Amino acid sequence: MRVYVPLTLHGLAEAYKTGELGAGQMAAYAVTPALREWYLSDDIEELEYAALNRAALASLRLLAADPGAPRRRVVVAVDVPDGAAAADPDRALDQAALGEVRVAGPVPLGKAAAVHADADDAEADLTAAAEALEAADGGDDDAQFVVDGAEDHELLWYATQEIPQLLGPSV
Repeated sequence: MRVYVPLTLHGLAEAYKTGELGAGQMAAYAVTPALREWYLSDDIEELEYAALNRAALASLRLLAADPGAPRRRVVVAVDVPDGAAAADPDRALDQAALGEVRVAGPVPLGKAAAVHADADDAEADLTAAAEALEAADGGDDDAQFVVDGAEDHELLWYATQEIPQLLGPSV
């Protein structure tokens, strides 16, 4: 099963250093029955893209919680055995939890298929989106517009061999 693990560049640096994602159970996103029903598509590529976008939003939440993290969303796509990821049945109908799964960790970083991250030019929009997130969650339409603006930036695809270049010397 392909899952998408939301991180920050600091989190990716830690995973690269230790060689694994997560120390115990970790949150990730995947094509779940609830996501399929919400997205109304049978196209697996579209569904995986939706799960990736859910993970990107979770990465934005991590950025909002860590003001010192470089303002780039990071999502690691990793393949895990089917039984290693499970959705919380109590949150199946919760709009905020669509596609969310818990993965029994740690997962070797070597199992990662790819890393997705923002380009440097997304920094200003991501900074604004991270700052607006709390107000958007509270129902502020203007703040939601700012948060939605982060989605205008497509995450770039990186091979796992490119992680050191992605991290650069500053992280």
